[in-house]
Amino acid sequence: MSSIEIGLWSFPVLILLIFLRVPIGAAMLGTGLVGTFLVLGKWTPILAQLKAVAWNTNVNYSLSIIPLFLLMGQFAARGGMSQALFNAAAAFLGHRKGGVAMAAVGACAGFGSICGSSLATAATMAQVALPELKRNGYDGGLATATLAAGGTLGILIPPSVVLVIYAILAEQNIAKLFLAAFVPGIIAAISYLVVIAIYVRLKPESAGQAPRMPWRDRVPALVAVWPVVAIFFMVVGGIYLGWFTPTQAAAVGAAGAGLVAFVNGGLDRKSLFDCFKETAVSTGMIFFIILGASVFNSFLAFSRLPQVGAEWVTAQGYAPMTVLIIILILYIIFGCIMDSLSMIILTIPIFFPIVTAMDFGMSPEHFAIWFGILVLMVAEIGMITPPVGLNLFIISAMAREVPIRETYKGILPFVTADMLRIILLTAFPIISIFLV
Repeated sequence: MSSIEIGLWSFPVLILLIFLRVPIGAAMLGTGLVGTFLVLGKWTPILAQLKAVAWNTNVNYSLSIIPLFLLMGQFAARGGMSQALFNAAAAFLGHRKGGVAMAAVGACAGFGSICGSSLATAATMAQVALPELKRNGYDGGLATATLAAGGTLGILIPPSVVLVIYAILAEQNIAKLFLAAFVPGIIAAISYLVVIAIYVRLKPESAGQAPRMPWRDRVPALVAVWPVVAIFFMVVGGIYLGWFTPTQAAAVGAAGAGLVAFVNGGLDRKSLFDCFKETAVSTGMIFFIILGASVFNSFLAFSRLPQVGAEWVTAQGYAPMTVLIIILILYIIFGCIMDSLSMIILTIPIFFPIVTAMDFGMSPEHFAIWFGILVLMVAEIGMITPPVGLNLFIISAMAREVPIRETYKGILPFVTADMLRIILLTAFPIISIFLV
């Protein structure tokens, strides 16, 4: 069996291991090690390589931004910021048809601007919004689907952990990617609001209405979100004004969120330890996935599959946009069986050389940014599509009285909106890169 054939067979083996519930990091690590042995025929260079990969992966300075953003999200949740965001959004939208669900989406967007994690945003906002949606007579499927879709805004709106990983893999500027993601992220939030507005008009029985809140109550609710606004501008504004590097901005944001949580009484010695523990667990999981993907991608490099694949695609004479659309479709399919982070770590080293070898009529940097935003968007569709749909499972676990099939039915309009947004961003790259 040739090295190319070994590389091709590694993918069905990897997918089989994932279906057998082997952790994705372990599946990629094991497949990569065995594949490298089959290609090279001996273990000695593999062990030497494994030592080097483990060291180089974990000492990458750019990766230090990940635990800092995760810690910032932990502090934000403990400091009551998620509750303040939802209260403020509900004060202005709750009395409208579908308004409480719209408020949940708005709160997810606000929390995502200081969190950077899709799962954390979904889980945190579900604790706050699910009781209110239930109390106001919302259909279970609409309520859970709204929160699952809203949770994806956690990484669509910068800062985003997934964008950090993409920036490292594609050797792009993190700050520019954050800036490029801002407008598509806002479009995503608005599209979810439109979906809810249409849904509740087609099915009026699916949602109730909260009483209109007087202005004397709206203003204090709006003022209560000032810490979120301050932290967002301190982090994102600090990056673009040149005050901080992205890593420094993440550290400042984590410190600011921790201070707010302490002042609001949500942070004591025990909860501080819990925040550090949760951050460490999540960071360890992400870093292990990165390690497994590094070994697997190293094996693919030994097999020469990415190089041969790029040469084959180029030789076929396909139009660049055709190749791009095929890759985006593959991402949507992969998203049904893999989480977004693992998928991006695994596929970018394979797909990125293929698309960068083609002429899309823009500079290499602008193309890399545009491609990164498209990949981010399609990867997040996988968070809300069956059968994996991690956001769906998170929300369903917190709303056990709602059958999972109802959540699956409720999510379909949101997935449709996502598909339309992908078409829009693909057809008009300027939406993603004009700020850059």
